[in-house]
Amino acid sequence: MRPGWTILALCLTLAAPAAAQPAPDAGEVHFANSGAASAQASFLRGLALLHDFEYPRAAAAFREAQAADPGFAMAYWGEAMTYNHPVWMEQDLVAARGALARLGPTPEARAAKARTARERDYLATVETLYGEGQKNARDFQYADAMAALHARYPDDVDATAFYALSLLGTSHQGRDFATYMKSAALLEEVYPTHLRHPGVLHYLIHSYDDPIHAPLGLRAANRYGAVAPDAPHALHMTSHIFVAMGMWDEVIAANRRAMEVLNGARARRNLPPQGCGHYPNWLMYGYLQEGRDADARATLAACRATAMAELGRATDDPDPDHSALGSYDEMRLMQAVETGRWDSSQDLTAPHGSPSAGLRAAYGRAITALRTGDLRGLQASSASLVAFQAAQAAANAAAGRTPDRVYDGSAAIIADQMSAAARLRGGDVDGGLAALRKTAEAEVAMPMEFGPPVVNLPTWELLGDELLRLRRAPEAIEAYRNALARAPGRTRSLQGLLKAQEMAGSTTGAAATRAELARYPR
Repeated sequence: MRPGWTILALCLTLAAPAAAQPAPDAGEVHFANSGAASAQASFLRGLALLHDFEYPRAAAAFREAQAADPGFAMAYWGEAMTYNHPVWMEQDLVAARGALARLGPTPEARAAKARTARERDYLATVETLYGEGQKNARDFQYADAMAALHARYPDDVDATAFYALSLLGTSHQGRDFATYMKSAALLEEVYPTHLRHPGVLHYLIHSYDDPIHAPLGLRAANRYGAVAPDAPHALHMTSHIFVAMGMWDEVIAANRRAMEVLNGARARRNLPPQGCGHYPNWLMYGYLQEGRDADARATLAACRATAMAELGRATDDPDPDHSALGSYDEMRLMQAVETGRWDSSQDLTAPHGSPSAGLRAAYGRAITALRTGDLRGLQASSASLVAFQAAQAAANAAAGRTPDRVYDGSAAIIADQMSAAARLRGGDVDGGLAALRKTAEAEVAMPMEFGPPVVNLPTWELLGDELLRLRRAPEAIEAYRNALARAPGRTRSLQGLLKAQEMAGSTTGAAATRAELARYPR
């Protein structure tokens, strides 16, 4: 890895030429602009961090550029862009409009501050992004505006990258392969000549981070961490490809490094380590896949400490699913799936609880009951899951909300798979197996999400387990292979496949599976 500082290349501006200045390693960007020389380092640092999804740091850098050159329109454009998170389907409309309002009170007043036609064109796209109407409609309008900008400036790599990202931001109901491949095609055109551009690398990874396309994203994943070693999200982002390819050593290394950089920055601000969140969740998943139970327990304990500290100081929690407590519950569920143990003594309860916490707890108890042969416990937990799913459907109907294909879809899958398992374990073998197959097919029909399985215990894997228990080895082999197609390298699926192959007397198949399992310590 390169040393901790690099030079972000600066273009000549319409103001006086600016010398290159040192900036944190967030990636290398070039962006011709009319800002004062004193604003250049901050502006380019903000642009690189924006591409890295390091949004708060990017906003701070753009505000530094504004302070250096109060009339620099692109510095306000940049800050406004930090309040839109396309892949996460999040947007802070109030903050974005507030940033733009500091440049001028109306779109016309703001356009008048732009010093070049290109800057006016960039500013017009963000006016569309934060214009009137519902967010989903504005996302499509913004993608159209970015398409026009890209067509007007075909050699502008940032216009290309932001256009590609805007397309990903229109997939409101989960991954749409046609949209994602259109984004990838745009980025592939500029990749060979922009090997250190953070947006090109980052958005290529997002375009390819599913098990089908992940090999195409491996080049970008292998580069991105070294290009932006000061950006925790960039370091983590490489693991999107590694998870999709079952590369567990690499998943662990990427997320450990992301946490080290994140917590190092927190320590410099006299803040405690952050034990919960996206990076620890993925790190724990990697540890569990390698059977590193002690490391997984230590990761979970660190998150528990963070969650308890959060509970101790929180008076209100507007989004408990994205809190430390939500992360802790998700990590516990990962542990329950891989180990068959849900320890209710470790429950933590928020004063403003999340419905999802109840879902995770019921799911963890159902998995434990299933693995221990506790039929009554399985039936009770299954009933809780069905009740949760029904309540969620009723809440959507009452609010006039379209069910989310991923969140609501996975809740329905979880309820259905455990109901089918309870039916099967209760004696209706044929009916239970048929119901599990139907649920597995419904899960496959869901949009393919990046990262650890969104349904923590994949239904094909569960079906394989039940078929193996019934000594129906050929059917179990097929089920496990289907599971591995969606979650390559998953240890439980590989171990189940090996047992089924050995039971079926498949010597060649068993040898190949043993070799796959031997790639990493388990």
